[in-house]
Amino acid sequence: MRRTRLWILASAAVVIVGGGTLIGLGMSGDDDGGSGGGLALSFGGGKPKATAAPSPTGPSPEELARAERAARAKKLDTALKQIAASAPEFSVAVLDKKTGERYSYRGTERYDTASIVKVQVLACMLLKSQDAGRDPSASEMSLAKPMIRLSDNNATTSLFQRLGGRTAIGRCNKRLGLTQTTVNTAWGLTRTTVNDQVKLLSELVDTKGPLDAGSRKTAFTLMSTVDQSQDWGVPAVALDTEKATVKNGWDTRSADGGLWAVNTIGRVIATGDGADVSVAVLSHNNASMEAGIKLVEKVAKATRKYLKY
Repeated sequence: MRRTRLWILASAAVVIVGGGTLIGLGMSGDDDGGSGGGLALSFGGGKPKATAAPSPTGPSPEELARAERAARAKKLDTALKQIAASAPEFSVAVLDKKTGERYSYRGTERYDTASIVKVQVLACMLLKSQDAGRDPSASEMSLAKPMIRLSDNNATTSLFQRLGGRTAIGRCNKRLGLTQTTVNTAWGLTRTTVNDQVKLLSELVDTKGPLDAGSRKTAFTLMSTVDQSQDWGVPAVALDTEKATVKNGWDTRSADGGLWAVNTIGRVIATGDGADVSVAVLSHNNASMEAGIKLVEKVAKATRKYLKY
């Protein structure tokens, strides 16, 4: 009602300035009278002129979508806090490639990477071969394949050193936009965040990013064909009709009294208009590797349940 009164006052002001303006606004119909809250005004004895009351305006589709996403994120926050109340420490981040929407819970907390650092090593190997204007060599691929598919530590150490070690990987991380990751000479003790890990995953598929089409295909092929023993974590979120990529990491830490760090990073991809989402879950202080796997899969599944990707 307040809006209508203000509109009437504004219309009256126009009348005072000059009736020609009012006619120009389409308020000079020939029908008698008015209804539904219309405003009737008279010009020098002429017939009353009727106008319809303005229609109320609501939120735009974009505003409704933002509100819905915010509501889903809030529900996920609540669910993750409930999990955290009785679980070891964890963080999770999700990045939707199609919408650009990002969600993170404890997104800047730092954790040891364990073997998920092998994806960084892979990306840096691919960039180095690009810089040289060539495909990865047969010897490089002979290390990269077991490093990703089998999580082979010896292959990783050889490739890490061949690329130039901590200093070279650190420079490469800057090219990949990883600002919260600190490389360690003992590569498994590299420190990172879930926010950086979904950034890394996004660079593996970004057509405008530093990796060319051949490098992106190589990364996808390796991470989507891991050994069955490595096929846990993010793939537990994927539907039967979807594909998943993954790299997991697990290790005991003397600093945590021998408890386990268990991490998983990867993507869920559907054909057509389905999901295309990167997920990273990092955790430590797990009583066992098996307990850590259950935790990271539970957290990853919660993101899909509430964010509905």
